Amino acid sequence: MIILPAIDIKDKTCVRLVKGDYATAHQVAESPYDTAASFRAAGASWIHMVDLDGAKDGRPVNEAIFERVAKESGLKVEVGGGIRSMETIERFLEKGISRVILGSVAVKDPSLVKEAVREFGEKIAVGIDAKNGMAATEGWLQKSDVTYLDLAQAMEEAGVRTIIYTDISRDGTLTGVNTEQLGRLNERVSCRIIASGGVSSIQDITDCKNLDLYGCICGKAVYTGALDLCEAVEKAGEQSC
Repeated sequence: MIILPAIDIKDKTCVRLVKGDYATAHQVAESPYDTAASFRAAGASWIHMVDLDGAKDGRPVNEAIFERVAKESGLKVEVGGGIRSMETIERFLEKGISRVILGSVAVKDPSLVKEAVREFGEKIAVGIDAKNGMAATEGWLQKSDVTYLDLAQAMEEAGVRTIIYTDISRDGTLTGVNTEQLGRLNERVSCRIIASGGVSSIQDITDCKNLDLYGCICGKAVYTGALDLCEAVEKAGEQSC
């Protein structure tokens, strides 16, 4: 299993949200570049980055930051937030981003997902963010009428190989991952599942590994010190500290 420490960008600053509420945004680090370097030093091989401004505006806003992290950090970078076109996807990949995450567009324009997967294969992931089991869109500001399981199945049929599942009610709360929903998702589809939202301790890493998930995203727990990133990477089986 891979561990993906997270950096969310809002107003060019590293922030975390609580339950997807933009009003709760608070700075957690001074520099995205220094933070990425520290993740690399702790043994991470991937980093999960989100353009919160882009997610709300429906267009990339902080591209330069992600491109620089991809260029300088030595980490594989996956990016989501405001990606709505083939041109944007292609531009990110050309700039060294390893995986592009499609979120709201998976609900609103599934044809784009199919086209992107045909063109770029496993470099495309879909982020499914859910409130009470229902997929949310537009930076978590709107709730759809599609369940996370039905959306995941549709994405699998579209050829998507990687799904990032976030339980919004747990994100930024340090209350533990939603093992029940993650387990159902992993049983329903053959896609590689990355857990997101609620990671609070090394036990969550163990739980995700026991579910045979592909990956786990760690945000607030790393910044607060509740989770030692090096220990998490070792527990996941990526490498020893």
